[in-house]
Amino acid sequence: MNPLKKLFKQTAIYGLATVLPRMLSFLLVPIYTSVMPPGTYGEVTLIFTWFAIFNIFLAYGMETAFFRFYKDSENKKKVVSTSLISLGISSFVFLMIGLLFRTTIADALNIEHRYMGYVLSILVLDALVIIPFAWLRANEKPMRYAIVKTLNVALNLGLNLLLLIFLPKLATGENPGFLSSLYIPNFEISYILISNLIASGVTLLLMLRVYLRRPYEFEFDLWKRMIKYAMPVMVAGIAFTINEVFDKYLLSELLPADIAKSEMGKYAACYKLALFMTLFATAFRLGIEPFFFSHSDTKNPQKAYAQITNYFVVLGSIILLGVVVFADVLKELFIQDSAFWEAMSVVPIIVLASFFLGIYHNLSVWYKVTDRTKFGAYISMIGAVLTIIINVAFIQYFSYVASAIATLVAYGTMMGLSFYFGRMYYPIPYNFRKIIFYLGISILFSTISFYIFDRNLFVGIPLLLIFLGLVYKLEIDNLKKVFVK
Repeated sequence: MNPLKKLFKQTAIYGLATVLPRMLSFLLVPIYTSVMPPGTYGEVTLIFTWFAIFNIFLAYGMETAFFRFYKDSENKKKVVSTSLISLGISSFVFLMIGLLFRTTIADALNIEHRYMGYVLSILVLDALVIIPFAWLRANEKPMRYAIVKTLNVALNLGLNLLLLIFLPKLATGENPGFLSSLYIPNFEISYILISNLIASGVTLLLMLRVYLRRPYEFEFDLWKRMIKYAMPVMVAGIAFTINEVFDKYLLSELLPADIAKSEMGKYAACYKLALFMTLFATAFRLGIEPFFFSHSDTKNPQKAYAQITNYFVVLGSIILLGVVVFADVLKELFIQDSAFWEAMSVVPIIVLASFFLGIYHNLSVWYKVTDRTKFGAYISMIGAVLTIIINVAFIQYFSYVASAIATLVAYGTMMGLSFYFGRMYYPIPYNFRKIIFYLGISILFSTISFYIFDRNLFVGIPLLLIFLGLVYKLEIDNLKKVFVK
């Protein structure tokens, strides 16, 4: 099979597996916003912000290191067992420390003490499936990957619906049954965490096969080399997470206490409308990361890398314009409480920022295949510093609008820096004119539709159709080579 066709086929499957968990958070927005006011939703957002940050610490770059060393190793089983043992021990140590100091940690994170047991357990369970999922991707088993991810999503969504929607109705109905006895008023955040905990536990059980089918051998020298490779990846991951979620925490800390969580809840709900771009970019990254390493030794891999980025920009530009044009439709569908709509002005900014991040991931191939992961850390740290500086300087004046602009500036800067350094260390023949053309037209049309004509569909839809016509005219032959047999 043509390697690009194979890439897009696997990306489509990984995309399904990625879309479903991310779509879960999107589908839960109308549920959460219907049973919780903006302030309580802000508390949930804060907890999930810390989830995202601690997930990076618990993974400490081992997933990317696993791909790098698994590809070249003659003894792949040793790479798997060393990775599993490393993450298993670190997760156990984290759990013990967390349980011993749970009160102190809860106070430091501004999380209520009663939630810490759930939080620690979910973090550890999620850490223990990192390498099993990476093993499936490295061995090109996207269907199994997708099935497990789908089951996780179905269980999590089902439990949220049961505990947040149906259980209160049963408890207040004329014929309350056994399930109604489980209902506790004002217990929504705990129900959300219980749903996540059960889903994570079942996912680990489904992935235990990877743990049980191999002899365990820990090679210390291999582990040291993996850690050396992984540490810059972890730093980059922390910086990425700061760019992605830390603005919510800063909103809760820098705004007046009486409005902080409410403003954070509004921002977080409207932020979710950028999920379509995030899903596309994440699915694409999951597909291309193994591809980058497996094709790094082939003849002229730079040409394939350039083609991949071109396709990403074309498809991403369509998604950018589509989400912006139909933002009000999506708002009505997924954020049904109008109390949250105040933050709709940030949607185009966040969607564009997510697009920049996706382009950055495509450009990052140069430092991954040349083992210069420290550059990824440096670039990400610059983005994180920009995020923090802009938020701290302007949140008190512009609230969540400052957070959205900070995200855009950070990801745009990271994209530019990666392109600049990539030309120096690993030149790739990107079609720069094409990238600027599609990106520029998409941004221009989005601005006209959203800000100038105030999301008028009679203006936005024709602009989207014009853009689709341009793509069809200029790219149909190239896209047929990839998507059509």
